[in-house]
Amino acid sequence: MPKHLVSSAAKVPWLFAAVALSAGTAQARATDLDVIASLDLDSKASSIEGRSDFTDLSTIAGAMPGRSGNGPLLILSDNGFDLARFAQDDEAYGPAEPRSQAPAMEQEPDPSARPEINPYFDEDGDVVLRRWADHVPHGYATHRNFGSQFSTIKTEMALFALYFSAQSGKKLFRETDSFSFHDEGWFGKDTGSLGSDKMLHAFDTYLIAEILHMRLHKTTHASQGDAWVAAALASALMAANELSDGIEPDTGYSLNDIVMNSAGALFSVFRNTVPGVREKIAFKLEIVPNSNVYSYRGRRHYEQQRYMFSIKGRGFEGLKNTPLRFLDLQLGYYASNFLKSDIQAGEEPRRHLFVGVGLNVGEILFGRNKTGFSRHADRVLDYLQLPYTSVRLDAHGDVKYGRR
Repeated sequence: MPKHLVSSAAKVPWLFAAVALSAGTAQARATDLDVIASLDLDSKASSIEGRSDFTDLSTIAGAMPGRSGNGPLLILSDNGFDLARFAQDDEAYGPAEPRSQAPAMEQEPDPSARPEINPYFDEDGDVVLRRWADHVPHGYATHRNFGSQFSTIKTEMALFALYFSAQSGKKLFRETDSFSFHDEGWFGKDTGSLGSDKMLHAFDTYLIAEILHMRLHKTTHASQGDAWVAAALASALMAANELSDGIEPDTGYSLNDIVMNSAGALFSVFRNTVPGVREKIAFKLEIVPNSNVYSYRGRRHYEQQRYMFSIKGRGFEGLKNTPLRFLDLQLGYYASNFLKSDIQAGEEPRRHLFVGVGLNVGEILFGRNKTGFSRHADRVLDYLQLPYTSVRLDAHGDVKYGRR
């Protein structure tokens, strides 16, 4: 055996070895590892070196039979004997692979990687969620960022952009002025419509966000963040539409309107992300007919409008099997007596903060089992309160059910 193997073995505190039994005509010989470990290496080194049948590792490895073979085996090596390889591979004999000085770092899992088993989808690929406000977390979602979600509703966004462009484009054919900002105020009596226009901004943005979210909820398979994407896109559309006001001589770009736009969009997020809110609370608009039935623009347009938050009886488990499911509790606002004809007649502009009870017409007409047309009609009635279906008490102590 080469001397460098013996000298190396003498220096280390432990001697790695393996013992193979001889069989057949050869004399059986076994060496216990505990015995080897207890050897006095200094005193035994010369006897080990003197043995002629232990030449070198390559000779021993070449002479070795399989695990069930008959040859003797005693391998001394600085690197030790690879017992794991010997146990698994009949052809693997010899020194172990050099041990790494530092253990390999365990690779961190990629948090963005979607697990192979997705508990939010069934075998057919359909989303399995118990409530409307539930969303698929980013780790399991099919659309994880703003861009991927926006790409699923490009057609809807194009239609909205086309509509607002048509509305704003007409102003280019009227008298215009350089772009300017204008502070329109809020709900004061010195404002043009006592805040009715501000409520309309909030409602319009809320309605657009709701429409976009309903589409995103389907096209992105309820991916987390779809309510925020819908709210951001609705706010952007309304803010772009406001640019046309900035070139009108008697108005300007109103940051007051932008604030109300954001409020409406945020309420949509709240309604679509907090469990139970969508089923229990609705933001509704009521349009009361006037002598023209409906006024498209101007102060008469704002005078027709009633805005309310409706707490729906049918949204509460304890009321679903009672007649109270047909009723909504209302808290709302509208303004009156702000037309030029009213002011000329000496009437004082009035703001009306009211509480009331209204009929849930959707529940009355379509009940619980809604399919096809009835489902869509009921959804529309979740945003519109039909006129003359409510009784209200305003802050002035007046009971109202109609125009004023």
